[in-house]
Amino acid sequence: MASSSGNDDDLTIPRAAINKMIKETLPNVRVANDARELVVNCCTEFIHLISSEANEICNKSEKKTISPEHVIQGSLGFGSYISEVKEVLQECKTVALKRRKASSRLENLGIPEEELLRQQQELFAK
Repeated sequence: MASSSGNDDDLTIPRAAINKMIKETLPNVRVANDARELVVNCCTEFIHLISSEANEICNKSEKKTISPEHVIQGSLGFGSYISEVKEVLQECKTVALKRRKASSRLENLGIPEEELLRQQQELFAK
């Protein structure tokens, strides 16, 4: 039987993402590597707990896909943060919509990507 500890290493947040968040949140603070590792482990465990609870709620409602509402319903005692969670969800939806619109605008131009790249290189050369 294979050890599950090998799989646990694969299920972590990328350290670069955590480092970036720490730097943005605490720009003038030095954080030791073992503290950063602890933050990664805590974040990973938190995500595991939230997703497990959301999955249970999803299954109880006989759905097959976890939705943001399932995550919000399973607040793990963090009910006081629900308004902030809803704000972040709205921001994420707005960003996703803008990305979709930007990508469809590019497709609606009717110019092949290779031609756009050629035109871009031409402008850079000037």
